[in-house]
Amino acid sequence: MFDHFERKLLVGVMTSTLFSSIVTSVLASSPKDTFYLLDSQGNPVFTQDGQCVQTHQTPNLPTQLFKQCGDQGDRDGDSIWDDQDVCPDNTPVEISQGVYQDGLQRGCPLESDKDGIPDYRDKCPHNTPEEISRGVDSQGCPLDTDQDSILDYKDLCPGTPVGVAVDEHGCALYEKPVDIVLAGDVTFAFNKSALTPQAQTTLDELADRIEVNFLKGVEVVGHTDSVGSEQYNQVLSEKRAFIVASYLINKGLPADKVIQRGEGEQQPIATNETTVGRAKNRRVEIKIIHFKKK
Repeated sequence: MFDHFERKLLVGVMTSTLFSSIVTSVLASSPKDTFYLLDSQGNPVFTQDGQCVQTHQTPNLPTQLFKQCGDQGDRDGDSIWDDQDVCPDNTPVEISQGVYQDGLQRGCPLESDKDGIPDYRDKCPHNTPEEISRGVDSQGCPLDTDQDSILDYKDLCPGTPVGVAVDEHGCALYEKPVDIVLAGDVTFAFNKSALTPQAQTTLDELADRIEVNFLKGVEVVGHTDSVGSEQYNQVLSEKRAFIVASYLINKGLPADKVIQRGEGEQQPIATNETTVGRAKNRRVEIKIIHFKKK
């Protein structure tokens, strides 16, 4: 039988050996299978020689990194410890132009000009507030919505059709207007608003010459002589302008670019005292304006 001292010595040796075996076994385990043992405050538990105690995975021991345990703690290599890194999983490309060193975006890719495009994929990273005031494209450069080489933030006419020549302010340049006069007696039968066959042929040829993609607009104005009442002539001129405009629209001109009106007998171009003069006054004027091409 062991006396009391021998029993204490044996228990001490067994306890020391057991603890040593447990620590050795735990520390020798694969990092994939073991995790840091934490105290009730969530801090690592240390051995007597200052090593962090590891234990096998349990539901109560989530994976964490601790600098005091020798962990690197910067898995994306941006020099911001993971426990302070808002974006700890950046790729090398994402941190190639630097990351925020402090603040609410610490560890996230820099965005120098605050345009919503991080610097690592921003080809214009130093835009001024004015330059980004009208927005930027996917590469972080100021928009040029109408592709006229005048950036939107300084373009006074940002909706210019593509392919149209513009001035230094981004506004469209126009070709010289084309003015066509259709004689009333040839275009319409006397006192009528229906087009003659000859007039239809003339309008067909006109429609074929119009470049719709560069069309600024078409204005159709009807006129009469002074025979009859002023009110009657006003209505007749409006009908004739409407008939001509409708015919052109049916031939393919955009309706929103064709306007028409009647002037009645108010704008004669010759005397109404003679037959020849009155014939000149019975007319339909068409003005065609094209954008100038680049």
